[in-house]
Amino acid sequence: MTEPPRPPGAGDGYPQDPTAPQGSPYEPPTAPLSGAPGAGGYPPPGGYPPPTGDQPPAGGYPPPGGYPPPGGGYPTGGAYGAPSGGYANSEDKTWALVAHFGGAAGALISLGPLGFVAPLIAYLVRGQQSPAVRAQALAALNFQILWSIIAFVLLFVSWCLLFLPSIAVVVIQILFGIIAGMKANEGQAYRYPMSTSFIK
Repeated sequence: MTEPPRPPGAGDGYPQDPTAPQGSPYEPPTAPLSGAPGAGGYPPPGGYPPPTGDQPPAGGYPPPGGYPPPGGGYPTGGAYGAPSGGYANSEDKTWALVAHFGGAAGALISLGPLGFVAPLIAYLVRGQQSPAVRAQALAALNFQILWSIIAFVLLFVSWCLLFLPSIAVVVIQILFGIIAGMKANEGQAYRYPMSTSFIK
C-alpha cells in the first residue's frame, strides 16, 4: 500500500530546491495536483477548460495548435474580381457574349488575325459602363490578341507547310471562344488558358 500524499512543506526530508526563492518550501513530487493553474501556472493542456469546473475566459479558449478559428479560409470572389452572381441586366450579358462568341467568329472568318476585333468593340462600347462586361471583354481581348499575333505570323510561315499551324491556331481561338461564351451565357466568368494580359 502506498503512502498518502503529503502537503507541501510537511518536513518529509526532501532537500530544498536551490533555484526556489528563499523562504519558499520545496514541494515534493508526491504533492497532489489541483488540475487548475495557480498563480503563474501553466494553462490547461490542449485548450480544454480545467477539470475543476472553473469558467472559461471571455470568448472561450483558443483552438489547440494556434490555428485560426474555423470559417476563415480564403476570401471569396470571382476570377476577375467581379461579382459571381451574373449580370446587372440583359444588355450586359449580350455584350459579354459578343466579346466571346465574336472573338471566335472573327478568328474563323479571318483565319485567326482578326479574332481580337469583337472583344475590343465590346470593351470600348460597354466596358466603361459595366464592370462585369469589362472583365469578360478584357479576358477575351487578351486571349485573342495573343493568338491573333500567333496566327498572323503563322499565316506567312505556313505557306510552305500547307496551313497546318494556322489551322491549329484558328481551332484554338474558336474552341476557347465558344467555351467562354457558353460560360458567359450561364453568368460565369471564364479564365482563358494560354492567355496573357496585354491590356489591364
